[in-house]
Amino acid sequence: MTFETFEKLAEAPQGASPLLVALWYEKRGDWDHAHDIAQDIETPAGSWVHGYLHWQEGDLWNADYWYRRAGRTRPNTSAAEEWGNIVRFLLKD
Repeated sequence: MTFETFEKLAEAPQGASPLLVALWYEKRGDWDHAHDIAQDIETPAGSWVHGYLHWQEGDLWNADYWYRRAGRTRPNTSAAEEWGNIVRFLLKD
């Protein structure tokens, strides 16, 4: 699946990784559902998504904690750009 296809999906992606599903829900305004998915995935990518979600929530301390767990630093970009970066990364896996 391409980034452009993923971005335009009208329904949650079938067969996609849980992290992609979480990001799909977040993009459509369902932060709680996205967080419920991401918080249970204990991988660097899961921590990255979890950090991004807390950034979106405005909980920067918590976001930074999860970014560190992912081996990353919260970027100095827009959240929309970060969402795209994470989705593109996950689509390549």
